[in-house]
This record gives sequence, C-alpha cells and structure tokens, in this order.
Amino acid sequence: MKQEMLINVAQAEECRIAIVEDGVLEELYVERTSQDNYVGNIYKGRIVNLEPSIQAAFVDFGVGRNGFLHISDVEPQYFRQGGYDPNVPLERDGGGRGGVRQRQDEDGDDDDIDEEGPRRPRDRQRPQRRDSVRPRVKPPIQEIFRRGDEVVVQVIKEGIGTKGPTLSTYVSIPGRYLVLMPALGRVGVSRKIESDVTRRKLRDIMLELNPPKGVGFIVRTAGVDRTKRELSRDLAYLLRLWKVFVRRMQKTAAPVALYEESDMIIRTIRDIFTGDVDSIYIDEPESYQRAHEFLKLVMPRYVNRLHLYEGREPLYHKYKLDEEIMKINARTVKLPNGGSIVIDQTEALVAIDVNSGNFRANDESAEETAYQVNLRAAREIARQLRLRDLGGVIVNDFIDMRRDKHRRGVERALHDAFKRDRARTKILRTSPFGLVEMTRQRIRPSLERSVYRDCPKCNGTGAVKSTESVSIEAFRLLLLASHREGTTSVVLAVADDVAEYLNNRKRRELAALEDQAKITAQVVGREDVAPDFMEITCKDAAGRELRFPA
Repeated sequence: MKQEMLINVAQAEECRIAIVEDGVLEELYVERTSQDNYVGNIYKGRIVNLEPSIQAAFVDFGVGRNGFLHISDVEPQYFRQGGYDPNVPLERDGGGRGGVRQRQDEDGDDDDIDEEGPRRPRDRQRPQRRDSVRPRVKPPIQEIFRRGDEVVVQVIKEGIGTKGPTLSTYVSIPGRYLVLMPALGRVGVSRKIESDVTRRKLRDIMLELNPPKGVGFIVRTAGVDRTKRELSRDLAYLLRLWKVFVRRMQKTAAPVALYEESDMIIRTIRDIFTGDVDSIYIDEPESYQRAHEFLKLVMPRYVNRLHLYEGREPLYHKYKLDEEIMKINARTVKLPNGGSIVIDQTEALVAIDVNSGNFRANDESAEETAYQVNLRAAREIARQLRLRDLGGVIVNDFIDMRRDKHRRGVERALHDAFKRDRARTKILRTSPFGLVEMTRQRIRPSLERSVYRDCPKCNGTGAVKSTESVSIEAFRLLLLASHREGTTSVVLAVADDVAEYLNNRKRRELAALEDQAKITAQVVGREDVAPDFMEITCKDAAGRELRFPA
C-alpha cells in the first residue's frame, strides 16, 4: 500500500494536509490563519467565576474568551492550599500532592495512559485490592478555588458556537516519541501499544534513562522500535522545554501563555508521520525548509522522503483531491458497487442512515445483501467521520439483519475501521432497533462548521416558507394594519416573488380591503431579502408615519 502525505500551503490563508493511500483520501486536516487554534497550548490563567451548580470554573487565560474548567479536569494537587508548584516532587503513592494515579496491572502496564495529551480520569476504576490506596473524594470546586486564584491550564477542546474553550489542569507537552506529563510522576507506555513484550522493553529503556523525579513520561506509539539514543534525545528535548516552562510560570503573572503548539505542518508530521508514509510533498519553499529542518533534527533517517513539489499543475489538482474535498460535506455518499449512506448533522447528534440502493449480493438473499452493504458502509462511515471531523454522539442506522453473526460482523468491521482514528471512540452493541450508537472525541468544530456559515435565508434549517405561505401571512398583516386608527395608507415590503403573487393573484382581495377600510394599500417587492421578509409602514392623512403595531 502506497501512502503519501500531501501538504498544500500555496495560499497563505489556508493550510491543508491530506493522507492518501493508493490514491484514496483517508485523512484531511485544514487550518486557516483567520481561525484561532488553541488546542494543546498551556496558559497561566486566573479564576474569574465559579459555578457550584455545575461544579465548574471559568478561567481568563488571555485570549479574549474565558475557558471552561470542570471539576473532573482539576488535578488533585490543587486540592491543597497553595495551588500548583512544579518544584514540589510528586509522590509515588495514591494520595498527597501527587497527580492522577491509575492502578497498575501486576505486569506493570498502565491501561489508563493515553498519548494524545490531557485526559480526564476514568469515572469507574477496576476493583482495587484491600492493600491498595484508599480512593480520594474530590472536594467541591468552590473549596478548591477562589476568584482571583491563578491556575495552570491546557486547552483540550476548541470553543464551539457560544461555548468557550474547554480546559484541563492535567497538562502535557508532546515530543516525537514521548509525552511529558508532570501530573503522572512516573514512566508509562501508551495504551495503544498492545504487545506486552514491547511495553516491558520500552519501560525498561525509560527506566535506564533515569528521568528526573517530579515529572512523568509516556512512550508514544511512534516510540516503538526506537533506540535508546533516540528516546534519550527526545527526553532531553522535553526536559529543556519543561525548564523554560517552569521559569516562565514563576516569573510572569496571569494571564499569560506558557507553551504554544507548533504550526500545523510540524505538528502533523510529529504526530502522524510514520515509517509507513512513503513520501511527503510540500508545495511552498519556506514551509518545506521548516519541515526539512524539523525532520533533520528529530527523524534524520526520513529526510529523503520529504520533497518540494515544483510542478506547474496545483498539487491537489494533480492528485484529484480538490474534487473529492468539494464532495466531503455532501449529504449522500455513494458506496462502491452500489448503496449509499446519508449523513445528517444536528445540534444534539449525528445521524447516519445506510441504504442498499441497487446493490444486490450474488446469492440474491435479502440477508446477505444487507450484510454486504453494511460492511461497506461501516468502513465508509469511519472514513467520513475522520474526513469531516464529526464528533459527539453518533447514531448509525444500518440495514436490518436477522442473523446475530452478521450483526457481530458489522460491529467488528466498525471497530476495525476506527483503529486508525486518532480521536477516541466508543462503540456500543447493536440495539434491538438495529442502531449502533457511538461517541467520537470532539476537539474542534467539524470541517463543515469551519468552512460553511448558516444560510441567511433559511437560518441554517435548509428550508424556507413557500411563496403562498408568506403571501397568506402578509395579507393577514395588511388586514391588521388596516384597522390601525388614523391609518390612511399602508406600504407592505416583501420579497419579489411574494409581491408578484399578491399583486397578481390577490389583486381583487387588495382592492376590496382598500374599499372597506378606506385606505390605500401598496405592495412593493425587494431583492436580496429572505423569502419570509415582511416590513409594513402605516401613515396618516398628514403623511406622518404611525407606529405599528400600536
């Protein structure tokens, strides 16, 4: 399988990064300079408000919008007076000033370690042995913080709509092979690395490097098969960053930025690039130079895979990606060999419906047809959710299947398709109604929300009133205005098609209204207004405008 990373920054306003496998677009990342991106940044903020009813605090961290900090994202070190002090070594037991302490398995594996940065502790842990540490109970947030308190936070989710960014005190600084997490206080291995032998090997290497006490490190999936020297170099790099971070935190007052993520190109190469990627193409010389320097410093063995694209034909047009990107937000997605899925994004959830269309299985049975379409749909659903960056609650309405083995097969296909997804997902079993419910981590607004705006005509509903419906409502408004005391003339402004309908089809009714109310009624049309636009002006005999309604 040929895998390529295509980076398009020919236009300064937008950066697009695509992962293409055998000519098929599998992942797409888009970032615009006009859109602020705070995820991953660490700030020293100040508590400006506390909401005990929802156990949350609002934090001013210096970007113009207050962030949302929930009690579940508050590190235990803040439970004691004095707040966060990076110079105090974290204890190795489960209490005191230590950060999150997840129970280890007997073989030393850390099931709750996640390489993707700050992560809320699980609400439910596996039963502990009697000799294990007594579980802590978090105090109310109003007992942890006061207004004006300073707090070190990291942005874990962008603000969506009217909601501000979501914050966490479980901060982390990612490197290429390791992630520095001060709240961890020990060495861990990403839970995405499943091999017990590999986990033990990586843990032994990290212990040989003797990382300093008081900070924790997680070995990322990219650290598999890395040498001790490579891990040591990444460790030293993160420790240098940490020292700068601590110095700045001690010397500056809140609100202030303590650590900011790299630009999108460096960040994506650092987090996504693996040995499976055969080549990276960048179509802008300065961006190519930055990426070259980064690869030379962090992954020198892969520098020869980076290329500057100098072709006259635009990079994405050559790979036929522009056409596919334009289809990304289409409501209906065709499946190979027939069938389709329909994706509807609502305020509360994403609904996906699977249709068989004209697809028929070889044995012509309805059960086998449904099963084959559902398998294809499961793979395409995972791909579409990645490309569109849809998150939250997702309900998949697959075609009904009678056999239990077929249901389990579709569930397995869905699980397998999401293995490459960097966002965390949780998939439930098929419900009695044939629905598969799931959740996908939402970090930033979806691609559709970032690229599109609500239609000013329909306010994002996708439907407007018919001309006849608006005309009926407009005529009712005229009737009401005709009874306004002192009114001698009425001017009704509506959309052009509504005005045409009233002046032609309702001419007789308008004339009757004028005779009965002893007024003059005029309907005028306007361009560039919403279909349901209505504006009425009433005047008296002296030409003075009357307030309407009275």
